[in-house]
Amino acid sequence: MNQPSQQHPAERLSATGTQPQFSAEIPESARHLFSAGLRSLLGKLAVRYRDRVDERLVARKDVQARFNAGELPDFDAETAAIREGDWKVARIPDDLRDRRVEITGPVDRKMIINALNSGARVFMADFEDSSTPTWANMVDGQINLYDAVRRTIELKAPNGKHYKLEGKPAVLIVRPRGWHLDEKHVEVDGRPIPGGIFDAAVYLYNNAESLIRQGSGPYLYLPKLEHWEEARLWEEVLTDIEKVLSLKPGTIKVTVLIETLPAVFQMDEILHALQSRIVGLNCGRWDYIFSYIKCFQKHSDKVLPDRAQVTMTVPFLRAYSRLLIKTCHRRGAFAMGGMAAQIPIKGDEQANEQALKKVREDKEREAGDGHDGTWVAHPGLIPIAMEIFDRHLDGPNQLDKRLEDVEVSATDLVEPCDGTITEDGLRGNLNVAIRYMAAWLAGQGCVPINHLMEDAATAEIARAQVWQWIRHPAGKLEDGRNIDHDLISNWQGEELDRIRADVGEEAFKAGPYQAAADLLAEVTASDEFVEFLTLPAYRQLD
Repeated sequence: MNQPSQQHPAERLSATGTQPQFSAEIPESARHLFSAGLRSLLGKLAVRYRDRVDERLVARKDVQARFNAGELPDFDAETAAIREGDWKVARIPDDLRDRRVEITGPVDRKMIINALNSGARVFMADFEDSSTPTWANMVDGQINLYDAVRRTIELKAPNGKHYKLEGKPAVLIVRPRGWHLDEKHVEVDGRPIPGGIFDAAVYLYNNAESLIRQGSGPYLYLPKLEHWEEARLWEEVLTDIEKVLSLKPGTIKVTVLIETLPAVFQMDEILHALQSRIVGLNCGRWDYIFSYIKCFQKHSDKVLPDRAQVTMTVPFLRAYSRLLIKTCHRRGAFAMGGMAAQIPIKGDEQANEQALKKVREDKEREAGDGHDGTWVAHPGLIPIAMEIFDRHLDGPNQLDKRLEDVEVSATDLVEPCDGTITEDGLRGNLNVAIRYMAAWLAGQGCVPINHLMEDAATAEIARAQVWQWIRHPAGKLEDGRNIDHDLISNWQGEELDRIRADVGEEAFKAGPYQAAADLLAEVTASDEFVEFLTLPAYRQLD
């Protein structure tokens, strides 16, 4: 097993760094964030880690090539000593020991205020899947978080309503972008800085001291890791940032989302790589389903049915969540449950009750299994989730629930689920992918669609299923019809017409619906599976 560099972090970061070059203007309202000290830090981090990030992205492609050749993921024999060892993560800070309900959302001003006031224990402010990474969105998000940390954040809406922080706000955790995403508006030595490094460095440089002074701390959610070495890379980046900020090692705390199939086989290793700062793992269920499809894109025996049928009760997802709980609690880390994306439905009591019934069942399963907390996308779901976790938890968490009798094999984690592919399911994938990507291209990364709060993960699952169904014999409709390019093209046109009728001609012409449909057609027609939908979409943003 490769060992981390023995070079001291201060020595690693002492090399002369190139000043970052900004191709977009920093607005006057954000000038205070981009001090000379921060610019120097960004330059040094980019010089130090750009090649390392690229190496890890190449390694991902190598792993995918092996999957495409028929290999299945498995637990790594070379790291067996870590899995079998008797060790625990560092002590968890007091204000993170009760995380029974967390709310998530983008980094816009109104969302931040409402989420911090929502009554949830934690708010995850998201620069990743629920934010379109326009320069304006990313910079405004940093301004908003700077003000939120100092509790000066306010908003006066056009209707006269005044938003401000009240009472005791939720604990703030920030999710930077994943390793695969760059910040193209900031270059060092002619190359874009990794988006996650940019997001984390700007936030931590400007806010860590204030958070610590208030009795909290600088906390992050780390997304889309596919290997423990990617976790180690974050460990080194954050150690370097701590050194520059004169913070005690391990001050920056992280929670890692287990939302890729390769990562579920390396949970012990990820915890170990971040041992001094990690506080838990999270079941990123929607991205996990997408990752399953992506990893098994060439496997005809791993074709999934309609996404609505792929719930957390199907065996491979149940195995994933229970193994996560067992692994975390053995190491003294929290096991966070997944998202309830439902939005309360006004004006239809029966439909609303059906939606809330699904939320209750999901949260009862999570709390009963031993999760320490869960996610919701709407404040209206917080009381439901809170009541369920209050009833199941004897204290602030369930770290004492060890699941010693749970045994999960590699086969359990890759076994596909039964189900059907329906016309409604296929049309629904086309419709939601177009609607979401049109909103994303227009700058909105968190979108209510069909009474669900959707982010990029839903569009990823939808387009990935269409790609998969076209290419495998198992990808047939339940009535026996083949799913081919002609069918997809015809139905996509019909769904686009349906969207036009729903939103109205004026709104349709004003929005990038056609561009979203063209992008969907491009990625589903491509012989090569496009790794992330947001990569070609990002190229269309200014």
